[in-house]
Amino acid sequence: MMKNAVLTKEIRDKVREIGHADIVVGIPSYNNAGTIGRVLGAVREGLATHYPRARSVVVNADGGSRDGTVEMVKMTCGDDVFSPQGRSGGFCTVVTPYQGIPGKGSAFRTIFEFAGAVGASALAVVDADLRSITPGWIGGLVGPVLDGGFDYVAPLYKRHKYDGTITNSIIYPLTRALYGKRVRQPIGGDFGFSGPMARRFFLSEEDIWESDVARYGIDIWVTTTAIAEDFKVCQSFLGSKIHDPKDPSEDLSTMLYQVVGAAFDLMETYETVWERVSGTEKIETFGTPYEVALEPVHANVRGMIERFRLGTSQLADLWQKFLGKEAVSFLKKLAGRGEREFFLPDDLWTEIIYRSAVGAHCEAINKEHLLRSLTPLYMGRTASFVIETEQDDSAEVEEKIERLCLAFEKKKPFLVETWQENKEVPP
Repeated sequence: MMKNAVLTKEIRDKVREIGHADIVVGIPSYNNAGTIGRVLGAVREGLATHYPRARSVVVNADGGSRDGTVEMVKMTCGDDVFSPQGRSGGFCTVVTPYQGIPGKGSAFRTIFEFAGAVGASALAVVDADLRSITPGWIGGLVGPVLDGGFDYVAPLYKRHKYDGTITNSIIYPLTRALYGKRVRQPIGGDFGFSGPMARRFFLSEEDIWESDVARYGIDIWVTTTAIAEDFKVCQSFLGSKIHDPKDPSEDLSTMLYQVVGAAFDLMETYETVWERVSGTEKIETFGTPYEVALEPVHANVRGMIERFRLGTSQLADLWQKFLGKEAVSFLKKLAGRGEREFFLPDDLWTEIIYRSAVGAHCEAINKEHLLRSLTPLYMGRTASFVIETEQDDSAEVEEKIERLCLAFEKKKPFLVETWQENKEVPP
């Protein structure tokens, strides 16, 4: 057994029983009884429709659900048919607890090991809380791997303009500027991988799985690793992304802390890569984007501004240690403005993220304190974005996100220079 193996004895026995599988579809879950039945139905229909001659395994890696999620999986998949070993066609379902730190990343680790153990040529992972998944998602995530030789397939969705604000305001423009690839949804949640790519992830050093990668950081880690290590990457249009709705004002400081923290950690890992990258390029996209119906997302602008103001009153001195006097002076003035005049410009927001990355790099202050102090700044930026785009349609919003990305690209030389200047600063 491999040093970092996490599969239980029962699942290893199941692997021996299955032998080889062509495709694995992983579904991490935790208390998703209300949605996982639909997800499983779409996955099974997708496998039967797109890959009827393949031996496929659906792996539900569960984090100890108490709402009947596991029971729902077993009930939904009780009639799965898997042809005898050595014959084509059919699929089976495996339910397993995942080991390690509670979180999506630990579930991915289990799924990666399982895919490697059965020698899968392609692996797809989809969220358990999806309400918009269709059978076509399986073809969209697996097809580029089996038919196009790609190692990593990112999702491309139509989303409400106020859904995915962490992606739109931080992770997409930052990842794009750093590594030069325009992966629109780097933390989308649903991915396709080749067998070698999955093996690369599973064989990562164990301390990765003891970090925030084991929680919310898994999505940005797989995306960044695929790009930075020069695997063949693409994206696939899947339609709408509808899951349990979240108000951007409640888009959890814990998630922000873990995702941005993982992105900053990856900047340390791959600094010799991103420091050399200049400009960005499109990646191949499968599927033709089309308009879809989207559920509304409520944005509590007043609440976000109040959290920004509270943060400014309590954290200005701390911010100044890594943002500088001029930026903090602007933020203080912004906190005194009314809702109609509330605007945090792209250039300043870009500088805030870049200076935060450098501050974490040179340990200007305790890293956790720095990352957690970003929440009110994120709230302020999101409020500004919502106010600015209130009357905009989706195309106009995308143009503004593109404008922000270009600001990140334009200011990247500032990031590189500042990062290098602080390489030798002691903790």
